[in-house]
Amino acid sequence: MRKIGLLSDTHGYLDDAVFQYFESCDEIWHAGDFGSIDILDSLVAFKPFRGVWGNIDGKDLRSACREHERFSCENVDVWMTHIGGYPGRYAPQVKPEIVLNPPKLFICGHSHILKVQYDPALNLLHLNPGAAGKQGWHNVRTLMRFQITEDRVENLEVIELGNR
Repeated sequence: MRKIGLLSDTHGYLDDAVFQYFESCDEIWHAGDFGSIDILDSLVAFKPFRGVWGNIDGKDLRSACREHERFSCENVDVWMTHIGGYPGRYAPQVKPEIVLNPPKLFICGHSHILKVQYDPALNLLHLNPGAAGKQGWHNVRTLMRFQITEDRVENLEVIELGNR
């Protein structure tokens, strides 16, 4: 079993509460738009970490992270990218691969819209943790915690950090 803390779209702002909420997590995942290499450094120093760069991230973050991360956690095939769309509206750059070889868990950020959606056509779970930073059109800053046990995603929690 692995307990995961998931966030995205920090846009240069990392609330101290993130460290409290993710204290019990085994790993931290960031789905892009860090906005500052300092955020990456803080998360890497805190817990084992995985992350992808987002469209606002500069050369330093693009050197430190990849655009797409495809990996296995427990027995779950995970694909994380920043701009991925969602079931029924996958982004053109991921659609051919996701249809041909769907993961069990597809994670993206970018929209600032918190979303948990199952795709029955591809038998995958889509997660977007919303936005944890203060920049953007969202009203409430959010993140997620969940656990992966064998081949299941379980105990998903949405955490509100407060107003933008």
